[in-house]
Amino acid sequence: MWWYLKWGFRVVVVTVVAAFLHYTMPQHDVVQITNTYNRLTQIGGNWMFYSIEDTGTGVETTSTQRDIRFIEAVYPDGTTVQVYRNEDTGWVWPPYFKWDSSNLQAEATNLKSDKARPTWVSVTHYGWRLPIFSIYPNAVAIHQVAGPEVRIIPWVSIVILSLLVFLLVMARMMIAQFRERMIDPAVDRVAQSLDAAEARAGAAQRGAAGLWGRFTGWLGTWRGKPRP
Repeated sequence: MWWYLKWGFRVVVVTVVAAFLHYTMPQHDVVQITNTYNRLTQIGGNWMFYSIEDTGTGVETTSTQRDIRFIEAVYPDGTTVQVYRNEDTGWVWPPYFKWDSSNLQAEATNLKSDKARPTWVSVTHYGWRLPIFSIYPNAVAIHQVAGPEVRIIPWVSIVILSLLVFLLVMARMMIAQFRERMIDPAVDRVAQSLDAAEARAGAAQRGAAGLWGRFTGWLGTWRGKPRP
């Protein structure tokens, strides 16, 4: 039972961390921008997947309805579409420090194209697209590329994951050294103390039994001899 609980807890922790990293780290899509627009959007239970309104202006609010910029795009296969929101992140999480959503919207509008003469761009974004919850990935940068066959190497994600793995390995090594130098000797000392206490208790018990035997023997000397 304990084995299942331990591994179940580990699986949950790994799943949560992986989902958090996948949502937060930058991703790159090579797409064709087909439309850009602003839309009055209702923010409800999905508020955690949106940025704070008017980030960076000093008058941040959390109203349930606000105007949000959107960018529509299509993948090279011509049928798979994607919709990005375009919001500032400011100083809050995730740490993209984005304040140029207006400029980014202008860039996206300038790069719009049609099927006859497509212009291919790389959209850097974070987040997920979950239509059932009205959740959109947030675009943070747009760059024109040579064509749909371009592959973007996610250097930032590689560096971040490598650093996290390095820190995890170092933390495990430090914990192992701490356990070897501090915890294991302390456990050994406690075990030795318990063994010594048990040995003393056994010796005291045996001594008490011997003393009681001598005492009862001494009492026996006071008994009268049986009469003939």
